[in-house]
Amino acid sequence: MLSIALAVVLVGIAAYHLLIQPLFLSPESRIPGPRLFALTKWRLAVEDYRGTRTRTIDHLHGFYGSAIRIGPAEIHFNSLSALRTIYGAGSGYQRTGFYRMFDVYGRQNLFTFHSVREHAARKKMLANAYSKSAILKGANARMVESKVKQYMDLIAGNNTAGIGNEIFGSLHYFSLDSITAFLYGRFGGTEALAGNPAHRALLTDILDPARRKLSWFAVHLPKLTKWLYTRTSLLERMLQPFLPMAKPATYTGIRAHALNSYYSFSRAALSGDADVSTEPTIVAQLWKAHVSQKEGGLADLDVASECADHLLAGIDTTADTLMFLIWAISRPHQAPVQEKLIAEVQAIPPSDLNEHGAPKAEAADKLPYLNAIIKETLRLYLPLPASEPRSLPTDSIIDGHTIPARTTVGMSPYSLHRNPDVFQDPLEFSPERWLGSEEEVKQMSRWFWAFSSGGRMCIGLHLAMAEMTTLVAAVYRRYRTVISKGLGLSYHSRLLPSNV
Repeated sequence: MLSIALAVVLVGIAAYHLLIQPLFLSPESRIPGPRLFALTKWRLAVEDYRGTRTRTIDHLHGFYGSAIRIGPAEIHFNSLSALRTIYGAGSGYQRTGFYRMFDVYGRQNLFTFHSVREHAARKKMLANAYSKSAILKGANARMVESKVKQYMDLIAGNNTAGIGNEIFGSLHYFSLDSITAFLYGRFGGTEALAGNPAHRALLTDILDPARRKLSWFAVHLPKLTKWLYTRTSLLERMLQPFLPMAKPATYTGIRAHALNSYYSFSRAALSGDADVSTEPTIVAQLWKAHVSQKEGGLADLDVASECADHLLAGIDTTADTLMFLIWAISRPHQAPVQEKLIAEVQAIPPSDLNEHGAPKAEAADKLPYLNAIIKETLRLYLPLPASEPRSLPTDSIIDGHTIPARTTVGMSPYSLHRNPDVFQDPLEFSPERWLGSEEEVKQMSRWFWAFSSGGRMCIGLHLAMAEMTTLVAAVYRRYRTVISKGLGLSYHSRLLPSNV
């Protein structure tokens, strides 16, 4: 009898902690959402594994409203007031442990810092180098224009009659060469556009579809993933078939290139290369805070980690946005959009063209219709549409809901950008919406979240915009684009002279 009573007590305790408390008594229980999501984090993890997490959350917002419970201790929001509360300047909300998977060489960086203080200190070292004036003028503008020239040469060489250009690869060459030149200059700039096979091979890490599976394991089973990838000898060989992604795992080549580039720079700096300290590169900017020059400054791996993180962040984001933009306006029903863009870029005066006859970066930045197209592309086809998790060490209030300490809260641009009350026909690609009345544009801009907001806003937005505006202006000043026959909605495009 005693054993039966003990079993009953244990079942009751388990039922209380696993069912009654999370579903009916916790502060989170007052926030709507599916019961199974509230009981276990693995329900949402299943959607994550399927690649449907962001769309599922958006669907739940449509059914339950602007605040939904998507895990035992995770709440998702979709309102302007929540956006200001969680991500606004001075909000106090910090990045969660999720971001630590992006540490490089075992060191944290601007993207992975948990505390606001550490992030602000590192950002202060880089803000001027990433400012709009620093990007659109001088050496950085010339760098972007030179990479655009190389891209135009590449597609001109491939543009034989009746043969389409595969833009996915070439756009990644462009973004890779641009970001490495910006970060490392002569000490690590790649030449993928020029055909360097070793540099093109760096993109293998990014293109491997197993990368997504590895990311899932790193997020949901971090300890197991670390254990699997740190085994050696016989056990390593035995575990190889069970790895989410075969060794060497994702980013191995890119991180090795980044580390070699940093040490190439540091050797030159320590040897007394007079030009190093004046170079307009990020590695040169960070070197000023290097521990060998200033007590309490950055160690070698701190600088290397920061640069490597910016390298990884600057490839997919820019290339994928450009790819979706070209695809979007190459569809037959978007022909008027493309014609309007061609008319705008062909009207650029000669004084705003560089020595190659292409638009200068500063001139491309000022084109209103081009900017509207880019903004609409980012609204619908943002390369990073998922949630940005945050938490507070204390209880807080968001949209009238009590949020217990250390509860994960988040929002996603995917849902913000599809609010039908803000964006008329939200699934329709329509750059004209950004050229409407001042009040309409102001309202949409409040909901536009392609580059995040507040202190954690994307530091590279001006570089990304310069790359995109300058390249698109150059391409459509010379070509029209159409989807190649028989390729459907693939990322292949045939580029034709603009007078055809």
